[in-house]
Formats: sequence, structure tokens, C-alpha cells
Amino acid sequence: MFHPGEYTTLTIHRFTSVGAYLGEPDAGYEDVILLPNKYLKPGMHEGDELTVFVYLDMEERPVATTQIPLISIGKFAWLEVHSVNRIGAFLDWGLEKHLFVPYGEMVQQMEVGEKYLVGMYLDEKSERLVGTPRIGKLLDQSNIDLRVGEEVELVVYNETDLGFQVMINQKHGGLVYQNEVFRPIEVGDLTKGYIKQVREDGKIDVSLEPLGVASIEPNSRKILDALNRNGGVLKLSDKSAPEDIERELHMSKKLFKKAIGGLYKQKLITIEKDEIRSVV
Repeated sequence: MFHPGEYTTLTIHRFTSVGAYLGEPDAGYEDVILLPNKYLKPGMHEGDELTVFVYLDMEERPVATTQIPLISIGKFAWLEVHSVNRIGAFLDWGLEKHLFVPYGEMVQQMEVGEKYLVGMYLDEKSERLVGTPRIGKLLDQSNIDLRVGEEVELVVYNETDLGFQVMINQKHGGLVYQNEVFRPIEVGDLTKGYIKQVREDGKIDVSLEPLGVASIEPNSRKILDALNRNGGVLKLSDKSAPEDIERELHMSKKLFKKAIGGLYKQKLITIEKDEIRSVV
């Protein structure tokens, strides 16, 4: 059985004028797939095992290739739009036949030459491989094996009123809440994150900072917000006049000193003579 969009290891059964036919070692005459001549290399023989990628050719027939595409089923990639017509967009994914994204899958109009983060699935109705920028629909919110505090790889794929939707380890979906973002991030960013909570309904809360940082007290949050707004630099220090601190942050000098002391211990800021700087 061949699954378009996936890699598989098959055996060369026979050579013909159009290429080599591959299948399981004990496959019957019909249970094989064509590897066209252009992908054959000198020294290939019947009985050899090959790892190939299966996709659908121009006539929507399963075919094998030794080329390595930029995306496969269950994976995500930034792909460039090759062309757009009345039914959708066609993306360059490293194979001769471009990956189709129908208009119904778009979250915005795709433009030729631009790159978009997409996933890929096999459409059951048309039995063709389809690309989609609707990342959330392809993420798995079951079988979640993540621990609170675990460091994970994130891809930011959407921004909402609540915060930033992120892809976790190219598998699960999560959310970084807007009020817990203390540094500039935007859609498309690749970054590290930390699991805050895995809910019973499969939703995952994520922090961009280790959990000790995510739970810092309100005055420290206020200072981090101010640093974020000012490019990571705040012209205040423990030597600043109380009225300057009050004007900038609406807190007393005592509370300010306590907060920056905590941030310094957590290695989130440096304290210099006339300013503090973010190191996040």
C-alpha cells in the first residue's frame, strides 16, 4: 500500500522502458509503483532497497521519486507561491508538480513570489495532496506527551486577541497569552518556549520564558513591559530619582528596586549606572 505524501522503503522488482517498478519484497505484479527513468541512478539492480517519496503525478497517479520535497504529510514548511489562478495557488515544494492550495484553505490572498507557512494533507474526496495555511486543523491535540516546564520548539503561526497561536514541536497547537509576552514576537518566528499547562480538553498554555519567569510579580511584569516598549532599554536605575521612577512606571522607588533586584537575579536584565537593559 502506497501513501501519497509519505516516505517509504521499497524493493526494485523490475526495470522497464519507462523506469523501475518498486514494491514490498513479496508484492504481486500489480502491487508496485513506478520510479521514472529520470530518478534512476547507475548501479541500481533488481532486489535493491530504495527509500522514496510517494506523490501524485500530473494525472493524479501515485508515483515514486528519490527527490526530497520541502514538506511531507504531518510536517510544515515555508513554501513560495509559484502561480495563482481562479481555483487557488500552486506552491513550489521541490517537486515537478506544484502543491495545490485551494481558495477555501486560504486565510488571506496568496501572492506569487511570497512565502507562507503551510501544512499538507491528503484530501479524501479528491484523493490529491493539498496544502493549507490553516495550521491549527492539522495539529494533534490528543496523545499529548508534554510535561509542565518542558522546553519545546515553537513556530508562531497566528495572532489573536488572546495572544499568539504556536505550533509545538511541529505537532501540537498551543497559545502564548498576550499579557505574558515581554519581548517582540510576530507570526513566522521560530523560538523556544515552555509548557505551562496541558488542559483536559487538549488545549496547551505556553510561556516564552521558563516558568519561574512567567510567574513573576506584577511590578516586575510592568518593568518588562516598559523595556519591551522601549527597545529593551529603560533610562532608570537604582540610582534614579523617585519622581523619575514614579513618572515613568507609576511605582515607588522602593518597589522599583525590589522588582529590578528580582529580575537581575533571574538574569532577565542588567543594571547599569543610568539604565537597565533586557537580556531576554
